[in-house]
Amino acid sequence: MNNAARCTTSGCGRLFQTWLLLALFGLCGCRKEQSTSSDNATALGQPTVGVTLLTMQHQFYQDLRAGLEAEAAARGIRLVVTSAEFDSSRQANQIDEFLVQGVAGLIVCPCDSRSVGASIVAANRAHVPVVTADIASTSPLGEVAVHVASDNVQGGRRAAELMAKALGGKGQVAILSHPEVASVTDRVTGFREGIGAHAGIAVIAELSADGKRDKAARVMEDLLQAHADLAGVFCINDDTALGALAAIESAGLMGKIKIIGYDATPEARAKIASGAIYGDVIQHPREIGARALQALADVLAGASPPAVIPIDVGTFTAESASGS
Repeated sequence: MNNAARCTTSGCGRLFQTWLLLALFGLCGCRKEQSTSSDNATALGQPTVGVTLLTMQHQFYQDLRAGLEAEAAARGIRLVVTSAEFDSSRQANQIDEFLVQGVAGLIVCPCDSRSVGASIVAANRAHVPVVTADIASTSPLGEVAVHVASDNVQGGRRAAELMAKALGGKGQVAILSHPEVASVTDRVTGFREGIGAHAGIAVIAELSADGKRDKAARVMEDLLQAHADLAGVFCINDDTALGALAAIESAGLMGKIKIIGYDATPEARAKIASGAIYGDVIQHPREIGARALQALADVLAGASPPAVIPIDVGTFTAESASGS
């Protein structure tokens, strides 16, 4: 047997075994990257919870995730967090994968409040409880154990109060919406109810911007061209408000059109403090995340928490920023 043959049958065999072990370790490492809380939870016999968020591009959902993770760490629960990035098909696949993995429970922020029902049915059949956070399911299919969210009808009314104050009770306003999402439809319902109490204010347009900054800028440009007398715009989240602001600034209309946003993220608060945005409805996403995880833990422990857990909202204006 020559040297090349000996390498093939002995040394190279050991090299192959070493390479195979390294590859397996690498695969394990890649799979572990999604786990975000309590690495020892599985060893301790604690449950794994799958989370699928609407997006991780918005500060709101980054904060909601932080609330989930803090509560999971305190309870020794392992989280596996994914993001569907507004894609309902992608979210359905994520839920299917969680069910195959045998998670103990699911926390879902639906991309589409109606189409998510089929995935909830699949979880029900697998006896995996589902908690929705921020966005509710409006599908007649499937059973959600608990829904945790801001009181968005109240939030819409608070936005209407801010708009009425900003306009002195008179003017034409538009709404930049996202009708596929139940929490947004609740905000718009509350806003329309609140504005209805002010005879001098009329809602003349409601258009979808999908909750995205770039689309909001384009939609706002179209609104400005179609409605020269527009006095205000209600934006259903801060990315929408910041997109609308960009379009208003580009049109040279800063200060002439009042913007009311929703969320009160740090970037929006800075714009409010400078006067570029009039005001925001404040949500508390960390609390929503923490309460959602608490509710799911209670369900897994055999308790029966309330079916809906509302989280109060507030308002933020330049006066809030100055502390006055």
